[in-house]
Amino acid sequence: MTPLVAAHRPVPMRAPVPRAVRVSMALSTSVLVGVLTSFGQAVPALAVVANSAGPWFVAAVALCALVGIRAGRSGLVAAAVLGVASLELMHVGYWAASNLRGYPDVLSVTNPWVLLGLPAGILAGAVAAGLRGTDGRWRAAALGVTAAILVGEGVRAVLRVADDATTTAWIAQIVSGVVVLVVATLTARTRAARIVASGTGVVGAIGVFAAYLVLGG
Repeated sequence: MTPLVAAHRPVPMRAPVPRAVRVSMALSTSVLVGVLTSFGQAVPALAVVANSAGPWFVAAVALCALVGIRAGRSGLVAAAVLGVASLELMHVGYWAASNLRGYPDVLSVTNPWVLLGLPAGILAGAVAAGLRGTDGRWRAAALGVTAAILVGEGVRAVLRVADDATTTAWIAQIVSGVVVLVVATLTARTRAARIVASGTGVVGAIGVFAAYLVLGG
């Protein structure tokens, strides 16, 4: 008798998602983040997250990373443009949802948060590109910057605007930033990358804290 041999069918390869589709997904999700932020401000458990800039920055980084742009001169430019577009579309989503909910909000080029979306978006794009790069120092710097924003904003909030109801949430943001910095340092493969991670995180956090004081105390 001829032994029966199970036929091995080739597993079909999934076609990669075109970059244009990923860009459109990132931009549309940015609008959704803004919409959800407006609604989140009405939920006590989400009030701090919805009223802080750190989560928006992290969301912009994640969406830029989703597109898959890598470090390099052309990649950094594309990532920076995408980062700015992502943050500004978050503003658009927030503005539209807030007005539809009956809370008047003005979307203007003179709005401080809209203006800050430009440098913050460029930085978010650079961080996303750095995270996908092959140079360990770029990745360390990217994680250090992310940690700096979370910690710097959190410390300023605890010292200036937090109350009994929000202090715990702000401390949680600080702890999240510290965790990111620890991960960046521990996963760095070279001494130079570890120095970049810790230096970027610590100095950056001080810079973010100082910037907040200059902008609004």
